[in-house]
Amino acid sequence: MSTYIPNTKEEQLEMLREIGHESFEDLFRDIPQSARVQGELDLPSGKSELEVRKIVEEMAEKNFVFDTILRGAGAYNHYVPAAVNEIADKEEFLTAYTPYQAEISQGILQSIFEYQTMIAELTGMDVANASLYDGASAAAEACGMCKDRKRSTIYVSDAVDPRILSVVKTYSFGKGTEVKTVAAKDGATDPEALKKALAEDPQAACFLMQYPNFFGIVEDADEIAAIVHEAGAQLIMSVNPIALGILKTPGEIGADIVVGEGQPLGLGLGYGGPYLGILAATKKNMRKVVGRLIGETVDSQGDRGFVLTLQAREQHIRREKASSNVCSNEALCALKASIYMATVGPKGIRKVAELCTSKAHYLAAGLEQAGLKRVHSGEFFHEFVTECPDADKLLKALEGEGILGGLKLSDHELLWCATEMVSKEEMDETIRVAKEVFGA
Repeated sequence: MSTYIPNTKEEQLEMLREIGHESFEDLFRDIPQSARVQGELDLPSGKSELEVRKIVEEMAEKNFVFDTILRGAGAYNHYVPAAVNEIADKEEFLTAYTPYQAEISQGILQSIFEYQTMIAELTGMDVANASLYDGASAAAEACGMCKDRKRSTIYVSDAVDPRILSVVKTYSFGKGTEVKTVAAKDGATDPEALKKALAEDPQAACFLMQYPNFFGIVEDADEIAAIVHEAGAQLIMSVNPIALGILKTPGEIGADIVVGEGQPLGLGLGYGGPYLGILAATKKNMRKVVGRLIGETVDSQGDRGFVLTLQAREQHIRREKASSNVCSNEALCALKASIYMATVGPKGIRKVAELCTSKAHYLAAGLEQAGLKRVHSGEFFHEFVTECPDADKLLKALEGEGILGGLKLSDHELLWCATEMVSKEEMDETIRVAKEVFGA
């Protein structure tokens, strides 16, 4: 928090006197002595900044930092330009809270407005909200948006990240909503299974798919969209925002709602968080959007300004009629995403996406030479699943070389990932280790 100090000792005493108190002790005079802590708290004595630094550094040394990361599954090792943290770490942003008071929060409001605009452009949708907590909760909230009196069943592809499915089920359980899964075939949603399920259920509200999916496959979203809409349901697409640099946008495909994990947009891995929930939608769903929307307006002098425009679903607005308990947003993370998108630009995001997919295909080809053949045949972006005779043995061997291998899906399957951060030399070393382990 740097040097941010809200007030001086003199100002504190002045505030005390203003409310009729002469000291901090006097401020608590209505609390009985029997309810107060007597003496000192049973805590260790304080330490100097130098001592604390040494203790924390010793703790940090217990972490093992991999030189090479070939694992994704929802959190991806992308390059974060220096400008992202340099700007976002300014005290004006770090110390700012939810911008209810528009007259003193114009900077924060504008940053969120710019974020919404860029997400809408990236996804090809009409409107985007001011962000949610993470990709999984965004998916669950989107499913809730699709429910109405006639349609309430939620359908989810088996090729969706199982953790997203788990969150959707948790949200739905609390609302008494039924969640059904649609089978996957060769690592992607089975169109025939989807068509059959929706045709037999007139209460189908929506279908949630991942693009690319959990196994890295880029599904035929156009075909899925046609099936879903023919059944009168809505299509929710959970996207990787970087992949949209080269893939057809959900807006072009005809998605009704788009969600996703915003972590790839300049947030880094961050030991697992905090991350960023993306949610965008068509205009027809605008008043069902959870969270909040920042809008552009003019003030009494005719100058450009920004305000909280829509909070249609929040419980402090709708009270008992609210359909969501979201009451805040990841403003700082959204700011970082905005800075990343503005710094890298459309051409930069496309370049990052191209590097990711080209390197992943190079790695896949090399691992196949080592005997680790791909499990699924479909087109993939930057993740893919391979067979592996002994997953634990290979991962241990790679760890010895400072390489974090793929995610273990089973004893004989690994989910690999390559981003722009992985060099050809690092991939060649991974392939060499795999050949050595399995004698290829």
